[in-house]
Amino acid sequence: EAREHGRRAATGRQRILPERARIAVFISGTGTNLAALLYASRLEGAAYEIVLVASNVEDAAGLDLARIEGIATFAHSHRGISREAQDAAMEAAVIEAKADTIVLAGYMRILSDAFVARWEGRILNIHPSLLPKYKGLDTFARAIAAGDSHAGSSVHIVTPELDAGEVLAQVRVAIAPD
Repeated sequence: EAREHGRRAATGRQRILPERARIAVFISGTGTNLAALLYASRLEGAAYEIVLVASNVEDAAGLDLARIEGIATFAHSHRGISREAQDAAMEAAVIEAKADTIVLAGYMRILSDAFVARWEGRILNIHPSLLPKYKGLDTFARAIAAGDSHAGSSVHIVTPELDAGEVLAQVRVAIAPD
């Protein structure tokens, strides 16, 4: 509804632009999913903008991409602290950035139930399998070992149960015989 409203021209010279979601992207590594999200966010009509890239790995390569592209970054190692303490540090950065949605894009940490409850319905995960198949890790190897003809990726809403939230989108990719 907001998008349709934003597409309608206002009277006079002023045009009403759609409000874009402000997202924080959590990563743990190279940032390949981040790159796809970032460049898609710059397309005309994109429904979101990335306002923060946060990581549990202080030297994650994806943070460099964010910095080069002028996006705020935050890093806080998870080593030696509780899951709740890590979540609190990440959440403080999200709140400071005024993000309204979190996207897990290669974030290799399980969030605490309390964190997920506070952000209920506002955390999305990019998962490397055709959910509900292959929850958790090593999804491509598991698909190949099972003899599947296709693997893929799913975007789902994060819930306290691992990789069990509503699937919003999926893409299938053929597995080559060799």
